[in-house]
Amino acid sequence: MAQFPTLFSPFRLGEIEVSNRIVFTAHHTHLSGDVPSDELVAYYESRAAGGAGLIVVEVAGVHSSARFSSNFIRADSDECIPGYRRIAQACHQHDCPVLGQLFHPGRETRGKVDGVTPVTWAPSALPGERHHVMPRAMPSNLIKEVVEGYGTAAARLTAAGLDGVEILASHGYLLSQFLSPRINQRLDGYGGSFQNRLRMIREIISCIRSYIGDRVLGIRLSVEALVPDGANGEEMLEVCKQLESDGDLTYFSFVVGSASTLGGSTHIVPPMEMPPDYAMPAITKLTSALSLPVIVTGRINQPQTAERILCAQEADLCGMTRALISDPDMPAKAITGASDKIRVCIACNQACTGHGLLGFPISCIQYPESGRERTLGVKNRADNRRRVIVAGGGPAGLKAAAVAAERGHAVTLYEKTRRVGGQALLAQLLPSRLEFGGLIDNLHRECLQAGVEVVTGTEVTPELVAAERPDALVIATGATPYVPDLPGADEAHVVTAWQVLSGAVNVGASVVIADWRPDWIGLGVAERLAAAGSHVRLCVNGTHAGETLQQYVRDALVARIHLLGVEVTPYARLVGVDPDTVYFQHTASDDPILLEKVDTLVLAMGHQSDTQLETALKSYAGELQVIGDCLAPRTAEEAVYEGLKIGREL
Repeated sequence: MAQFPTLFSPFRLGEIEVSNRIVFTAHHTHLSGDVPSDELVAYYESRAAGGAGLIVVEVAGVHSSARFSSNFIRADSDECIPGYRRIAQACHQHDCPVLGQLFHPGRETRGKVDGVTPVTWAPSALPGERHHVMPRAMPSNLIKEVVEGYGTAAARLTAAGLDGVEILASHGYLLSQFLSPRINQRLDGYGGSFQNRLRMIREIISCIRSYIGDRVLGIRLSVEALVPDGANGEEMLEVCKQLESDGDLTYFSFVVGSASTLGGSTHIVPPMEMPPDYAMPAITKLTSALSLPVIVTGRINQPQTAERILCAQEADLCGMTRALISDPDMPAKAITGASDKIRVCIACNQACTGHGLLGFPISCIQYPESGRERTLGVKNRADNRRRVIVAGGGPAGLKAAAVAAERGHAVTLYEKTRRVGGQALLAQLLPSRLEFGGLIDNLHRECLQAGVEVVTGTEVTPELVAAERPDALVIATGATPYVPDLPGADEAHVVTAWQVLSGAVNVGASVVIADWRPDWIGLGVAERLAAAGSHVRLCVNGTHAGETLQQYVRDALVARIHLLGVEVTPYARLVGVDPDTVYFQHTASDDPILLEKVDTLVLAMGHQSDTQLETALKSYAGELQVIGDCLAPRTAEEAVYEGLKIGREL
């Protein structure tokens, strides 16, 4: 606590007192269906046990029309009460207050019911750009139903034992749609003037207050929508002053961004391209003019950052959501002086919101136990201590070694190069990807804390295995860049993306990148070379650049290469090269695509497994496990996950 005195000071929020200023803010986990599940209960209890000061449970629909996607809690029925009661009991036993978030998406819906797109509703019948939805204008009777739905939903949540509720009016969803004069073009009492556009929110707040009495009632707002049709800071300050003067709110929760466009939605879960606490300049313009307590959120991933914000009186509490997804025990570590042991979130977005956008339950590439608390949350001690050798110091090998050692095994990890990290060491060299190296820092530290002997500069060979005689051998030797047998390559300047990133080669003024995967490698190399002055053409074997990436990461990268003038050609299959021309074939039509006046062809063609050690040890009689990219080239997420699973099984 001495290191972060303000962060770990108590705070009065209405009728509840929180033990510290760390908030696990609401976010969609896909761990539940219509009602809170046992998996969701375990997920929240893990963060309460780890020391979070306040938890806000994920969004819940307040009306039958408030269906955002599948795996979405509905608070418009009493069937949700038992699940919420279990969440409240689980969190309260760790002295952690818990609120619930109430929600209507309006036109920003992306889900289907039985494969059929439902009718969506908005203030006016104007199209939504991101999800390509044309809504119906809400009739006045539906508005009244939705207002009442907020009140009855709040009553259900507090009846279940929650300490209050939060209204989601941020990120371009229904209530912020009503606030926007560019989206709300109604001619009745809910459109036109500022007071009319604010009317629905005020009615909802008043209705909820009538149902929940003195319980906590907050509202989450985007102080800057950062989209053409959204509100700006001046407009939101006027909104907040009115709501504050009404006297029914307990607190404000501030963010930036909007779900209504691809660019605006990147701020919903900002990727590592955006610096820590980047939203604070916009937020502090409001906090300094308001009296109610304020929760702020926006890449606050370390206690040092939160302490600075709080000491500067820029906020009263800090949302540290992904920090707690990555390390549920972050508060407990920070308060006990063990902040150097925190598994810091790197904002890769791959398994948290990345899973959600694909409809899968939330997790974390660094901490696969996240979202899997009921199946992977507890590591049992090994029945017998065994001698384990891990070959390879990339993410898979590091995780396997750390987990096996935590369970009591004697583990030695060998890495043939001078540094552990594998391909992650190169990935961190991509533009705005420096924090990806934090994955290796965190895994390496976990190994050392668990007692793993880490030996660098030594390659595992059959002779070493014969000499050491381990009880179990884990092969995690990774993968190497895949270089196809390309006609004409011997006569042209052809290099790999990893050679470019490592500085092993130079490129010419005119560069073509053949991006087979298409992921952050092709995009990142394109950005790096274009920023250095090359004319870059990115040819993607897919429908668009960054096709395999999580949307918020992809769109931030695509925006930057567009500004740098990178030319993107989709549907492009690499078939040949000569000294100044690269030959592609359209993947849908099979027509030729010729790119001329080329100095350098950069190959971003994925990877192939390094199976040399596995092949050399085919006659090995002991237990042998193959994990990570040397099993099949994929991403760091699969590598760490397989390392965890094997480490638990040895």
